[in-house]
Amino acid sequence: MNKKLLKDKNFILVILGNFVSLIGSNIQQFVLSLYVLAITGSATLFATMLAIAILPRIILSPIAGVFGDWFDKKKSIVILDLINAFILFGFAIYLFYNENLTIGLIYLLVILLEITEIFFHSSMSVVIPSVVEKEQYLEANSLRTMIISFGTLMAPILGAIIYGAFGLFIAIIINAVSFLISAISEMFIKVPKTKSEDNVKSLAGFKKDLVEGIKIIKESKPIRTIISIAMIVNFSIAPLFSVGLIFLVKEVLVQSDFRLGLLQTVLSASMIAAPMLLTKKLKQMKLGDVLVKSFLIIGFLIILISVTVNQTVFSISNGLLSYIIVLVTCFIIGVFVTAVNIAVGTLLQKIVPLEYMGRTSTVLGLGTAIMIPIGQVIFGYLYDIINPGIVMILNGAIIILTVIIYYKQMHLIESDTKEKIKTYERSVELNEI
Repeated sequence: MNKKLLKDKNFILVILGNFVSLIGSNIQQFVLSLYVLAITGSATLFATMLAIAILPRIILSPIAGVFGDWFDKKKSIVILDLINAFILFGFAIYLFYNENLTIGLIYLLVILLEITEIFFHSSMSVVIPSVVEKEQYLEANSLRTMIISFGTLMAPILGAIIYGAFGLFIAIIINAVSFLISAISEMFIKVPKTKSEDNVKSLAGFKKDLVEGIKIIKESKPIRTIISIAMIVNFSIAPLFSVGLIFLVKEVLVQSDFRLGLLQTVLSASMIAAPMLLTKKLKQMKLGDVLVKSFLIIGFLIILISVTVNQTVFSISNGLLSYIIVLVTCFIIGVFVTAVNIAVGTLLQKIVPLEYMGRTSTVLGLGTAIMIPIGQVIFGYLYDIINPGIVMILNGAIIILTVIIYYKQMHLIESDTKEKIKTYERSVELNEI
């Protein structure tokens, strides 16, 4: 890891602030799931709550992208973290006096936090490429991914301890304090202004900037390729992790809750391991090679998981061999998925002008967010009506087919990116003249 990066005060403050608020949010999300199950006994209600949380992202992402580019990034992330803290303190006070939250209030809490998260992400997408040098983007994204993954790994453990010992009230207070600490740390960050912050803030200006953001995406072959691939891949991979593996482990392989939890831990561990194992390799490889090789490996490994439902394999030690195959393959899949995310995030930071970063990142997020529930519904239905092994093969086949269809575009990403950067630099020089 670059020592200069680790000594960068701005970067460290951003990462620490992100880490603290992420820990708090993940603890609360885990505790809310336990709370809803405790008061209703229905996993469907919590699943519905998660689905409803996607609606603000679909509706507000284009708006958040423009606003994220318009306003001072430092002030935006500080204010949004403070808003989150006040929302949570408000709900904590209500809970203190009323002893419990209704399902309706929990839905409201999740939606409010999702709305602020959309605007926060839009502003934060500009912060890291603003506070580190271009040649440090890959290492900065790797370190951020590793720390965030560690937080994701630790949160359920801490959440279970906190909920068991203190209940929902303390979990909400901890999340509120985490946002408060994050806001305080962000106050000391120095973030350069972007040109779009000087734009005229009006309805006409909003429409103009929204159109310009869409134009940036339409005119950039690398971005169009990445968004198209991300939509197809998320359509297949997201249902695998959120529905398929849980169904496989619990209903087909008939494993314990502990082993299901261990699988989630292994997936989080793979995201921590990926930056440590592959950052140097990623610096040496072209993005097209990273995408092609990673997606082929992921596709074939998903197909390999399908053998776990074979009666001969399953009969060994009451499904233990099948479960071990799932653990090992999922760890490797997690490593390569994380590597792709790091590489793609770094590419976007390099080719998208900072004044358009908010709009571009929210469009990418919107595209993937839309495809996830569609994939979950379709593949969830398929798991109910046909052999889950066949569904796994279909999951993997979609990934491999994506590589075949986009093979040429993937390998052209690098050259298209260089051309895009040169075009942007020439336009900047002309504007300065």
